[in-house]
Amino acid sequence: MKGTLFLLLSILCLHGYAADVNVKDFGATGDGTTLDSKAIQQAIDACTKQGGGKVIFPAGKYLSGTIVIKDNVTLLLQKDALILGSTDINHYDNIDPFMDGLGIDVGWALLVAVDAKNIGIEGEGAIDGQGSKLKAQHVLTDTRGEAKIWGRRPFLLRIVRCTGVTVRGVSLYYAAAWTSHYFQSRQILIEQVKIVSHGVAHNDGMDIDGCQNVQIRDCDVESGDDALCFKTTSSTMACKDITVTRLRLKSNQAAIKMGTESMAPFEDINISHCDIYDTRNGGIKLLTVDGAHLRRVNISDITMKNVRTPMLLRLGSRLTVFRKGKDTQQPTGSFDQVVIRNVKAEAAADAQLKPPSGILITGVPGHTINNVTLENIEISLAGGGTAEQAHHAVPEAIDQYPEVKTFGPLIPAYGIWARHVKGLKLKNIRFHLSSPDLRPAFIAEDGEQIELTDWQVSASAGTESIVRFENVRGAVVRGFTVKGKAAAFVKTEGEASKGIKTSKAKYVKADL
Repeated sequence: MKGTLFLLLSILCLHGYAADVNVKDFGATGDGTTLDSKAIQQAIDACTKQGGGKVIFPAGKYLSGTIVIKDNVTLLLQKDALILGSTDINHYDNIDPFMDGLGIDVGWALLVAVDAKNIGIEGEGAIDGQGSKLKAQHVLTDTRGEAKIWGRRPFLLRIVRCTGVTVRGVSLYYAAAWTSHYFQSRQILIEQVKIVSHGVAHNDGMDIDGCQNVQIRDCDVESGDDALCFKTTSSTMACKDITVTRLRLKSNQAAIKMGTESMAPFEDINISHCDIYDTRNGGIKLLTVDGAHLRRVNISDITMKNVRTPMLLRLGSRLTVFRKGKDTQQPTGSFDQVVIRNVKAEAAADAQLKPPSGILITGVPGHTINNVTLENIEISLAGGGTAEQAHHAVPEAIDQYPEVKTFGPLIPAYGIWARHVKGLKLKNIRFHLSSPDLRPAFIAEDGEQIELTDWQVSASAGTESIVRFENVRGAVVRGFTVKGKAAAFVKTEGEASKGIKTSKAKYVKADL
C-alpha cells in the first residue's frame, strides 16, 4: 500500500512539473544580441500544449520582438534574467488594435496575451523595452512627427480579455509607449512589481482598462506619464471590483487617474495607503467624459509631496469613441458617490495653475457632479493670488480633453473651486499658505446642497471673503477657524442663490 501511494504521488509530481520548460532548451541564446523571439515562442507553445506550467528564463539577456503568452503559462524570470525589447519596430505585432484618448492608433506590444486563462509573469528578473533607443531608430524612417507616430511603438505588456492573471515580483523598465495595459480581463493580481518607465512620451505605468476583480498591492511606480490609470476604451465592460493598496507613485503626469478614456462605468473601486511624490500634474484625477458612470469610488489614506495640483474631479461631454466600428457615441455620463478621505498634500509652488490651487471639481451645464464627500483633507499651498484673480471666469471646456490645464492657467479659489455640483460634503478641511493669497478658500458656482463643516483656513489682508457662493441653492457653513481677517466670511452672489445657512467663524492670529 505504501509503495502504491508513493508511486501515485511520484506520478502526480511528475505531471505537475512535466510542462515546465527552459527557453534555452528551445534555442534561446540570452546573449543580448541574437533575436530570441522564435525560440521563446516555441517554448511557450510547447508548454501550453502540454497543459501549462512555467517557461523559465535563466540569467541572461533575451532580445525579442512580440511574444504571445498562452493558456496556463507563467513566465518565470529568474534572478538576472532580462527580456530586452528589440529596437526594430518591425519586430512587433498589434493583435488587438484600438485608439487612445488622443485619437492615436495603438496596441503593438512586446509581451501580449489575448483570450488566455491562468497566465502569469513572475520572478526576480526584469523586462526592458529600450524605449528611447527604439524611438531613435523609429524616427529615422518615419518623419511625420511625434504626435502622429508614437502610437506605432510597442507597449511593454498587454493583457487582453484574459482570466486569471498574476504579475508578481518582476521589474518593468523603459517602455516605448504604455508600460502595462490590462484590457477587459478578470481575476488579476499585480503584486510587488517595480516600474521605472520614462524617457519617451506616453510612458503610463499601469493602465487598467475595463477590468474586474483586480488587486494591486505593494508596487513602486516611476512613470513618465500617468502612474496608475483606470480606463474604459470600450463601452462593453466596466472597471469594477478593484482594490489598490500600498503603492508608491511618481509621475510626470497624474499619480492616480481615472477616465481619460471613459465609455463603460467605473464602479466599486477602493484605493488606500498610497504615497505620491514628485508628480508634475494631478495627484488624484477622477474623470468621466465619454459617457461612463463613475460611482462608488473610495480613496483614503494618501500622502502627496511636491504634487502640482492635488485633485481634479471632472464630469464632461467629450464623447469620443475609441474602438471604431465596435462602439457608438454615448450620451453624457454621471459622477456619483465618491468619497476621498485622509489626504495630506504638499502642493508644488511651480504648478500648471498660477498661482496654485488645491482641488478642482466641475461638471458641465445640465450635468452635475453628485454626492461627493471630501473628509480630513490637509493641503499646503504656495499662495500668491490677487483680488483681481478671485473673480476670474473659468472656461467650461465642455467637450475638451480632461486636464488641469484645460481650466487654467488660473482658478479663482486657492483651496477648493466647485462648479455644477450637487450634494457636495466637505468635512474637516485644512489649508496652509506659505504666502498671502487674496482669493477665497472656497468658491461654488451653480451648486445645490453643499455642506462645509470644520474647516481651518488662512485669510490675507484685503481678501473679499473666505467663502463665496454663486447661484447656489441650499448650503450649510459651520465650524470654521480662520487665521487672519477678510472683509466678509461668506459672500453670496447670483439671483438663483437661496437657502444658505452660516454660523460665525472663529478668527485667530494669522501666521503670515
